[in-house]
Amino acid sequence: MNLEIVSPEKILYSGTVDAVTLPGLLGSFTILDRHAPIISILSQGKLTYNVKGNDTELAISGGFAEMKNNVVSVCIESLMES
Repeated sequence: MNLEIVSPEKILYSGTVDAVTLPGLLGSFTILDRHAPIISILSQGKLTYNVKGNDTELAISGGFAEMKNNVVSVCIESLMES
């Protein structure tokens, strides 16, 4: 599936991933390939995406995410120091 992470300043990541874990308001959740469509508000926490077995982690202040047509679009407010 494709993942795009954007902030008000720039595109932070755009590419193919195996999984993405997001900090939802009710707790973390993971989106895998061909997940059902979803829109979620994100809270402060860790966003993790996996590419070929390698995890990349970003500390975010919040935002929202949408999964549609096997594309995960994440708009974050800002990055935080981890």
